[in-house]
Amino acid sequence: MKEYAIIVAGGSGTRMQSKTPKQFLLLAGRPIIMHTIDAFKLYSESISIILVLPQQAIKIWESLCETYGIDDDNIKVIAGGDTRFQSVKNGLDSIDDENSLVAIHDGVRPLVRPEIIDASFKLSKIHGSAVASTRLKESLRQVDKDQTKSIDRSQYRSIQTPQTFRTELIKAAYVNANENLGFTDDASVAERYGVKISLFEGSYENIKITTPEDLLFAESVIQAKK
Repeated sequence: MKEYAIIVAGGSGTRMQSKTPKQFLLLAGRPIIMHTIDAFKLYSESISIILVLPQQAIKIWESLCETYGIDDDNIKVIAGGDTRFQSVKNGLDSIDDENSLVAIHDGVRPLVRPEIIDASFKLSKIHGSAVASTRLKESLRQVDKDQTKSIDRSQYRSIQTPQTFRTELIKAAYVNANENLGFTDDASVAERYGVKISLFEGSYENIKITTPEDLLFAESVIQAKK
């Protein structure tokens, strides 16, 4: 089955305290988004990548491609929507082959390892879905007005991307979903449509870069691998 990756990169730099959209911030000398794409290309040179960017960011991407010498026919750039939901749907709409697999990944998760991507595709082919997750390391307490109570953390998982699906399932889920229900990820959309969500072990390294501290952590991980 053909494999696709939708990389959604529609973030701003607000929490990064930067005017530059965070996907274009430099990490180890290259834009974050390029590290993310590199991870998928390291997994497979033949994977078809759909990069979803805000319309106004496409020219920035094209300029960066010239600067860093990126010329890859397997990368398709399309404009996203006003929300992540709309952006993912635009990416899915660009895939004609429904007898395929698609990984949906945050553009600012550049530390995803090729073996995690590989596991997501293998498991989604079997189960229809494969969602990266990690066990919680810290204690949890539920807050109810002025009272709190302890929660068994072993009952919960922290959800990451990639979230990988058989294409026909996730496309149908998005077509039938009501965006106003406030979905926070693709697994929630698929689950609402009736798709059973299969989790697999992700990585604590696979963080979503949101704050300056995240960027420092990512830099340290990359430097440690050199």
